[in-house]
This record gives sequence, structure tokens and C-alpha cells, in this order.
Amino acid sequence: MSDDSSSDGLTSFLFYTLFVYPSCSWILKPGRFPRKTAILYAIGFLACLAFFKTGFEIAEKPPNHYCVLGVTRSSTAMEIKKSYKRLSLELHPDKNKSPDAADQFSHLKSSYDVLMDLENRVVYNKFGSEGVKNNKSTFDETAMLLEMGIFYGTWAMLSFVLTLGKSGTIARTWIYTGMIVMLLVEITLMTQEDPLPEWFFPRTTEFEWIWLLHLLFPAFMNGCRCLGGFLYVDVDGEVRKLLGELKESHRDVLLVLRDVQIGVQSLSARGGGGQHRLGGGGGQVDAAEGGSPMKAPIIKATPTGKLKELETKLAKSNAQVEQAVGALKNEGGKGSGLGFYAMIIGYIALTYFFNN
Repeated sequence: MSDDSSSDGLTSFLFYTLFVYPSCSWILKPGRFPRKTAILYAIGFLACLAFFKTGFEIAEKPPNHYCVLGVTRSSTAMEIKKSYKRLSLELHPDKNKSPDAADQFSHLKSSYDVLMDLENRVVYNKFGSEGVKNNKSTFDETAMLLEMGIFYGTWAMLSFVLTLGKSGTIARTWIYTGMIVMLLVEITLMTQEDPLPEWFFPRTTEFEWIWLLHLLFPAFMNGCRCLGGFLYVDVDGEVRKLLGELKESHRDVLLVLRDVQIGVQSLSARGGGGQHRLGGGGGQVDAAEGGSPMKAPIIKATPTGKLKELETKLAKSNAQVEQAVGALKNEGGKGSGLGFYAMIIGYIALTYFFNN
């Protein structure tokens, strides 16, 4: 991992974490926009910002050796030599009146030297100019895997810390899925001899595509954090809310039943009665009314007794609801205990630790 790439990664992390994420969270704040509109606004904001920021950083980078010579990855040695001769006549300091003519010609010469050497050309495609300077080998798998491990291990840890809590479950799944896909793409680009088709951006190298993926990852991670937190539904919280409403409903019913019971008792006391003999299914009648006596026992029930029975059942049900609510409250989601700035300091410390 070079110092430039580490600096770019740190800058992107701070930019997206300190500016982009709060801005996107502001857009997705509940009640600010309709749900679908808020999602579209957030995605559009992230896409535009990533596009302009990435485009600016690409424009700031010097052209690669293929662009300098005006050739492609599939160009032969003869084509490279022919292009070099033509451009050397144009860019030679004796003919080129530009203030940086010497630098242009030197860059042209170094590009020619790298692309004409087959081994250096392969190293340049995989590792960039730093790889050529450091005499890297494409078969040094240990160093390559170590660099991948540092990058993906650091970002995996940061992603986990930034998505702690139940609300980050969806975002964490999306982020880790994207990291796995990016890792597979990077391994493919680094291990295969010619992984890119000749027609696919013929002047870009595998190293530049990997650099672009690393550059876009902070935007992807913070986008997942915003959208994942916005789309997350706290099922336990909703259940607690419904059980709480049911508990209040039971309480209101119990209060009404007590009032009804008191009213019925008052009426029974004034009327001098209140007992009714009930048949077992509608076929039992009194003998005094002309029917034959029944041998089945007569069930006697008062309105107050029935109300009391209903009240007892509701009280039992209400106790069960209270128990369920208490259990869910004890299982409430717990957020991260780490401070926001502590995560930033930890990332900076890890970056300098691995580079020094």
C-alpha cells in the first residue's frame, strides 16, 4: 500500500463520514420527504457526489503510459516504437516550446521504456508505477495477499463498528456483500494474465480499476449505512408497541366492566331478584309451565357472576400481556458504545501503523 493510496483512502473516509453521511441522513430523516422520494433523493445525492469527486480525482492523476504513447494494452512492440518515434519528434525540447517540455519528454521516454519491456509492462498493469519502481513481481502472492488483507481487514472492522446495533444489520449485510464482490474482482484482475477484454477501455490497466474500486468503496459504505438504517424496521419495537396498546385496551375494558357490574348490582338490589334459571340448551322449562320436569341440573347464573367471570379472564390476559411487554423491554436493541470520534482516531492510527 503506497503513501498516496493511503492518503487518498483516509481523505475519502473523512469526507464521506463527516460530510456525506450527515447530509444523506438529513435527507432521509423521517417526515422530511415521502418515503420513496427520500430514497430517490438520497441515491441521487450519493451518485452525483461520488461521480464528481471521483471524476475530479481521476483528472488530478497524470495520464498512464498507454495514454502518453497513444497505444492500447494490446499494442505490439512495433506499434509502441512507431508511436514513440512520432511523439518524440513533437515533444523534444528543441521543438516543444512548452515550459514543461523537458518533463513531457522524460515522461514519454519512461513510458516507452516500461511498455517495451514485457516483464515491466505486466508489472505496470498490475501494480502501477510504484510496482515498477519497487521491482515488484506478479508472482509475489504473499505480498499481494498481505496488502489485500490489510485493506479489507481494516475496512471490514470499520464497517462493523459503524453499523453496530440492530438498525445496522441490513447495512452491514450490504457492505460485506459488496466487499466480497470487490475482493473477487480484485483477485481476478491480479491473478489472471489478461483479465480485461481488448475493447473494454483499452488504455486502462488492472491497477487503475482496482484503485477506482477502492476509491468508490467509502461512498458505497456510507450509502449502505444511510439507506440500511432508513429501511430498517424494528420488529421487536413494533411488537412492544402493539402489546402496549393491547394492554391499555384491556385496562379500559376492565374499568368499563367494573362500572357495569356496579350498575347491575344496584339494579338487582332494587328489583329484589337477579337470579335466572337457565336451561341447558333451550329445551329445559319449568314444570309449572306445563312441561315435563327435566332431570338435568339447573345452572344458575347471575349477570354479576358472568361479568365477574369475564373480568377474571381479562385480568389474566392482561397479566400475560404485561409479562410479554416486560420481556421485550429487556431485549431492546442496544446501540454502539463507541464514540464517533474514537472510530475516526482508530482508523487514522491503523493507517499509520500499517504504513510505518
